[in-house]
Amino acid sequence: MVMEINNNKHEGDLIRLKCWVQNYDWGIIGNESLVARTFSSNCDCEIEESKHYAELWMGTHDSGPSYLVGEKGIGNVSLKSWVSENPEVLGDLVVAKWGVDLPFMFKVLSVARPLSIQAHPDKELAGFLHTLKPNVYKDANHKPEMVVALTEFEALCGFISFKELEAVLESVPEIMEVVGNAYPDQVLPVNVQNKEEKQTQFLQSIFIKLMSAESKVVSAAVTKLISRLNAENKTRQLTSKEELALKLENEHPHDIGVIASFFFNHVRLNPGEALYISPNEPHAYLGGESIECMATSDNVVRAGLTPKHRDVKILCSMLTYKQGSPEILKGVPVNEYTKRYNPPFEEFEVEQCVLDQGASVIFPAVPGPSIFLVLSGQGFMYTTSSAAAPSSSSSSSPMLSPSSSISPMSSPSSSSSSLTEGMVRGGDVLFAPANTEVHVSTESDLRLFKAGVNHLMFTKT
Repeated sequence: MVMEINNNKHEGDLIRLKCWVQNYDWGIIGNESLVARTFSSNCDCEIEESKHYAELWMGTHDSGPSYLVGEKGIGNVSLKSWVSENPEVLGDLVVAKWGVDLPFMFKVLSVARPLSIQAHPDKELAGFLHTLKPNVYKDANHKPEMVVALTEFEALCGFISFKELEAVLESVPEIMEVVGNAYPDQVLPVNVQNKEEKQTQFLQSIFIKLMSAESKVVSAAVTKLISRLNAENKTRQLTSKEELALKLENEHPHDIGVIASFFFNHVRLNPGEALYISPNEPHAYLGGESIECMATSDNVVRAGLTPKHRDVKILCSMLTYKQGSPEILKGVPVNEYTKRYNPPFEEFEVEQCVLDQGASVIFPAVPGPSIFLVLSGQGFMYTTSSAAAPSSSSSSSPMLSPSSSISPMSSPSSSSSSLTEGMVRGGDVLFAPANTEVHVSTESDLRLFKAGVNHLMFTKT
């Protein structure tokens, strides 16, 4: 039984998880949503065709906790409480660095329409905001994050270059109508000393002025912008940014975010590409489906394209105002089946593994915990911790030696499991304790993702 979990040691076992779904109104509706289909398979529940399915959460955050699964189904033991009572599953290095909790969250996103213009605070600001407004900012952690596109995935991310900004101020006169005509005089000549610093100051001043404008001024400017673009669309091809402005205004009429969108990089990820976002950087996801990973936090400071609480002053004061195109990660091959996406954050990295029918792969033991998401297909996952193994897998796995001692995935209620418990399929989510070598073999094509602590954390001396 699940409640017997605390009497057993589970080093080397894979633990099945049942996960949490978030039904935010920007999510894709019903069966069209990958989040809905994955959640339905994970929890063996029906999809409600009229409901929005936005995010599947895998991890320990209190706003969407995962639960352990025993022989009788979902119990009342959360992953967070179980990890707290079994800290050895995190590994000594992780406990020393982050305490007795999972340092990352893992998600699936299904985005039907644009999210808010937002940024996530660094640790110092997160602590302050949590103390100031605990009902809005529900934890004291920072939230660097990364998305890995499953479909074409669109986002606004970071500020455009200064050269692009100058062009925007020329081509979008409505901006000047909001911020005032004095601001163009601040655009600096090329050879000014401390050019980058002054350009940053200029961007900051004009962005703050824009975001702080009175609603009636904003409404008039947005109306004029949309009217102009609709007229010009009859005589010329609009730019992608101009088309985006029309789309945003349709979703959020008279919103300052419609004009602010011209300040940000418009990013289109192809499937398999990844985008990472540091704390204090502006962004807004616009559409598509993706895997997402982040530090364990749900702190969001919003300032546009949302009916939710806005903290314009905080957002404008926290941004770095760094300019230029964001880095797009393509993934680094780990082996013939697996690519690793390694952002510049200690808490997490993501691996994608695509196996052909009959193929197999080994995920080496690492000193920290991992979460596996089987996105599609069917196969077996097992470890090298005990004597039994799925016979169909051991015979078809060229990467395993005949003498390998392997065990099927076990439920937290038992020290041994039937062979079928080692079988996995799309929608299965599995927790792997630290120092666990995981073997995967397939009965059909299989695609999975693994989230874990950044491997560079374990190479530091």
